[in-house]
Amino acid sequence: MSERFVYTSVLDPLAQPLFDGLEQEYGNRYRDVIRRIGGSARDELTRYPPAAFAPPDGAFVLLLRDGQAIGGGAFMRHRDPGTAEFKRIWTHPLLRRQGIARRVLVELEGQAARQGYARVYLTTGFRQPEAVGLYLSHGYTALFDPDADPETVVHLPFEKRLQTPPQAAARQSPLEARTP
Repeated sequence: MSERFVYTSVLDPLAQPLFDGLEQEYGNRYRDVIRRIGGSARDELTRYPPAAFAPPDGAFVLLLRDGQAIGGGAFMRHRDPGTAEFKRIWTHPLLRRQGIARRVLVELEGQAARQGYARVYLTTGFRQPEAVGLYLSHGYTALFDPDADPETVVHLPFEKRLQTPPQAAARQSPLEARTP
C-alpha cells in the first residue's frame, strides 16, 4: 500500500471522488436547510473559481492511496494576505476515524506556512461535530460560543496561528505538483 500527498488542481479527475463525497455529505446533512434556502450542495462546492485554490495564494492537495484519493483539502487567501482560509477538508467515508483528516490538516498547515501565511481561518457546518472535534483537538480556537446550540450559530468559525518558517517569505509553491 502506497500513500502520498499530491498538489494538483480542483479540476484534476483524481479529485472527483472528493467532490462527489462532499456533495453527498452536504446533501445528506443539510437537506432540510438546502430545501429551505434553495440551491444545492453542488452550488456550495462550485462557489469559488478553481484559481482560488491555486498558487501563489492557494493550494489543493489530495492524499492518494495506491493512486486513489482517500482524503484532501484546499486553501485560498482569506481577506488579508497573512491568512489562509481552509476549505473542503474531506476523508473517504469508508476510511474515517483513521487519522486521515488530521494528516490532511497538518499537510495544509505546513503548505500554508511555506506559502507565507501566519494564520488559518476556517468554518465548518453546524451539523459536523466530527470536524469541530478535529479542529479543537488540533489547536484551533473557536470564534463562536462552543456552548451555544450549533443550529443557532450555523457557520462555526475557527482560527489558528501558524509557525511560519523563515524561508516562507517568498511564498513558495508546493514541492510535488501534478498537472491534470
